[in-house]
Amino acid sequence: VSVNDCVMYAVGRALREVPALNAGWDAKTMAAKSFDGVDVCVAVATEDGLITPIVTGADVKSLTAIGADVKALAKKAREGALKPHEFMGGSFSVSNLGMFGVESFSAIINPPQGAILAVGAGVDKVVLVDGAPATKKVMTVRVSTDRRVADEGDSARWLAAFADQFRKTDQWAIT
Repeated sequence: VSVNDCVMYAVGRALREVPALNAGWDAKTMAAKSFDGVDVCVAVATEDGLITPIVTGADVKSLTAIGADVKALAKKAREGALKPHEFMGGSFSVSNLGMFGVESFSAIINPPQGAILAVGAGVDKVVLVDGAPATKKVMTVRVSTDRRVADEGDSARWLAAFADQFRKTDQWAIT
């Protein structure tokens, strides 16, 4: 199980907990619309550029099932073998540049989705654990949200839910 798998798992659960970010902007009706399913896109770099295959039902799949889906979808993406339903749509995206050593960044929303999570690299930092200093891996995450879809309060509640869910899967700290 990779850190990215844990991120995807936590994103799915947080979207179920705070559905305001499981929404997008409908240009035809000029209004926010909620998505029925929690289908999380994961950015994959290929020779032809970036593509975002979709992990469907990310709010109900196990951590190992999400990991298997991400691995299979990334392989198909790099081979150019994704079918349209495997990369067109989704309710939220995750972009992880941490694997390239990038500590923090802001990701650009993929319309019509209303939000995207940017995941930075884990770095060793001194933090307090039970009142005593300890070294832990700390990663920075940043959510970009379309203000027409969800407000700052929704984003804050979602980030808190994400951090809580992520801590359940791993021992890292999040800033």
